[in-house]
Amino acid sequence: MFGLFKKKEKNHLLGSVASGTAVPLKEVNDPTFSQGMLGEGAAVIPSEGKIFAPADGQIEMIFDTLHAVSMTADFGAEILIHVGLDTVKLKGDGFEAHVKAGDHVKKGDLLLTVDLEKVKAAGYDVITPVLICNSGDYAKVEGITGQKVAPGDDLVSVTEK
Repeated sequence: MFGLFKKKEKNHLLGSVASGTAVPLKEVNDPTFSQGMLGEGAAVIPSEGKIFAPADGQIEMIFDTLHAVSMTADFGAEILIHVGLDTVKLKGDGFEAHVKAGDHVKKGDLLLTVDLEKVKAAGYDVITPVLICNSGDYAKVEGITGQKVAPGDDLVSVTEK
């Protein structure tokens, strides 16, 4: 009856983790990301080496090699931010962490700085996937892509079941 009793979908928007170009995961040149093996989301081809929190939440882990951060958003999404492809092989060279496991961050807080030129000079792709690792817990996870983005601009839409 006029949708009065229809449950309203709750939607959350993750912000871009960097300035650059937002692209679909299928454009990531690694099947682990492009085929959604670790979850759904989007990727950013960063134009500068600052990586920001996409949502309010808790930092769960900063990888020893500083190339990736996992966090849990306050609304429950398990987020993985993976800076570049195969950048684990750099063993942290060119990366600096600004947070540690257990820190609570706000959307837009600086997480990492990355020397993108050093990463590119070493032969690595700097594309940065942002994944919801528990995508199955949500009705829909969609990347908002095909545009230039600044930190905090909408990148991934997460709809609760």
